[in-house]
Amino acid sequence: MMIEKVTTLLNEALSDNPSLFLIDLEIISDNRIVVTLDGDEGVRVEDCIAVSRAIEHNLDREEEDFSLEVMSAGVSEPLTMPRQYKKNLDRTLKIKTVKGETIEGQLTNVSEEKITLEWKAREPKPVGKGKVTVKKKAELPYNEIVEAKVMVTFN
Repeated sequence: MMIEKVTTLLNEALSDNPSLFLIDLEIISDNRIVVTLDGDEGVRVEDCIAVSRAIEHNLDREEEDFSLEVMSAGVSEPLTMPRQYKKNLDRTLKIKTVKGETIEGQLTNVSEEKITLEWKAREPKPVGKGKVTVKKKAELPYNEIVEAKVMVTFN
């Protein structure tokens, strides 16, 4: 009962700001509502406050007591949906695949089915001794990605 009401209020609040999207909605024991958002241009504190108010002001504490947390997906959280990949185009990602590989590279393309990563690697020369730098590229369907994280760099 509570989840349907919260979902409806959340959808209304998100329709007021189309750049925001839902990552997770949980209702934990004791009616603790936890909403995690992301946005195409990031999530501001004001966005969290607006969504929080839209939910809180339309639920009756007399009817059912609850607590509410509205937060943005943290920078260290894994990416979970195509829309999150799109906003991180050209950034460096670290991907763990279903085959157990770890690939770190620049996100150069995002579609509804897959992403493209590009990186440079040092490999033995095809002829003779020594190594040569080669450009590598991988196309990864979402169903082959176990975890994807944005690598944060400080300049």
